[in-house]
Amino acid sequence: MPDPFLSEPRLVAEPTPGDNALALSVGELSSKLKRMVEGEFGHVRLRGEISGFKRAASGHVYLALKDESAVIDGVMWKGVANALAFSPQDGVEVIATGKLTIYPGRSKYQIVIERMELAGAGALMALLEKLRAQLAGEGLFDRDRKRALPFLPRVIGVVTSPTGAVIRDILHRLEDRCPTRVIVWPVKVQGEGAAAEVAAAVRGFDALPVHGPADGPVPRPDLVIVARGGGSIEDLWAFNEEVVVRAVAACSIPIISAVGHETDTTLCDHAADLRAPTPTAAAEIAVPVLAELRLTIDSHRQRTERCARRYVERGRERLTALARLLPKRDALLGPQRQRADDAGARLDRGLERRVTVARGQLDRATGALRPAVLQRQVDSARHRLESTWRLVQTLNPDNVLERGYARVTARDGATLMSSAAVTAAGAVTLRFRDGSVDVAVDPGDGKTPDKPRRVERSAPKAYAAPIPEQPTLL
Repeated sequence: MPDPFLSEPRLVAEPTPGDNALALSVGELSSKLKRMVEGEFGHVRLRGEISGFKRAASGHVYLALKDESAVIDGVMWKGVANALAFSPQDGVEVIATGKLTIYPGRSKYQIVIERMELAGAGALMALLEKLRAQLAGEGLFDRDRKRALPFLPRVIGVVTSPTGAVIRDILHRLEDRCPTRVIVWPVKVQGEGAAAEVAAAVRGFDALPVHGPADGPVPRPDLVIVARGGGSIEDLWAFNEEVVVRAVAACSIPIISAVGHETDTTLCDHAADLRAPTPTAAAEIAVPVLAELRLTIDSHRQRTERCARRYVERGRERLTALARLLPKRDALLGPQRQRADDAGARLDRGLERRVTVARGQLDRATGALRPAVLQRQVDSARHRLESTWRLVQTLNPDNVLERGYARVTARDGATLMSSAAVTAAGAVTLRFRDGSVDVAVDPGDGKTPDKPRRVERSAPKAYAAPIPEQPTLL
């Protein structure tokens, strides 16, 4: 039978006699390979170095595992990636457990990672050192970022587990040294999700209002302590996570890191404002000893009192010394006393002279009040008043009206004394002894003026009050 694969090439594929194998599509071949690989291998554990780590917007993670001779692609779904106990990075050696499969879209075999762990303590330390170098390069561990701790914080926030011995040790030591209000933010301190909870707690304390009431339900702490007991590097790994380090470095509240025992060091210690060797030591650093404060205040009080007494005593000594140099009281007050006596004597004489002068003035005034003198003064005043009244009667323009004359006035009562004024007024009033007449004035044409024409005659009326013939001297 001829080999169909060795036959001569043709333009159009045709069935070969005796060959019953149909041509496979690319998708069919990929599906067969996928079933074969998954059925043959199932779950595998691979040891390799992470390369090309990338987290997609969907949350899924894509990477490659490589060693000296080969490379295999890997994918980690979002739920698995979020549950990792560390943050994968390029160059870190890990052991990945998952299912080997083929991605038909590219005909590439890959591993779907279901669990990933660091390949031993060496890989863990390499990852730690790499993260330390990265964060240090960003300046998160610089000394100029460190802030001074408050001397006597009113409120202390503690980020730790609420059930461990750490919080009891901190509260007990604070009670012994200086009772202070403590707010505990409960978190997990190891295992899955511990790093996210610690970072959220630090950010939560920092988000409290700066000027909120100190006695409110959740006041803003003056100091924060991030604490955990001792353990292996795996137990303390949450405090090496980048999310925790960045939250501690960005917090505006001073932070004391008290993670592990004295020999344990985490990246959180480098980012905090101060590292305490143990949680108990953190409580000792956070507050002073109340008894020592009282002793210090009492010592300052005693020193202040001694200084005040010494100042008063020295002032008294200087005053006594100056008093010895001053002249005697009689020597100082003698001239003033003599001047006071002289002034008193002059005052008596002046008062007597003033009384004598006043008595003479009173006598003269009393003599001027005799009846004869008063009568003469009254007669003289009456004579002057009568003379003045006669002059007023002589000058009164209305007196001539009794002798048949008339007075010409304008409508406003002003007396007109010339023909021009009468002509300008246009209308005048003639005032007679027994009344007044309103007259219109014809200005004429320059010829001999006509006689005044009477326009309107009003009833006789009095135009002024009668003037008494003789004034009365009261």
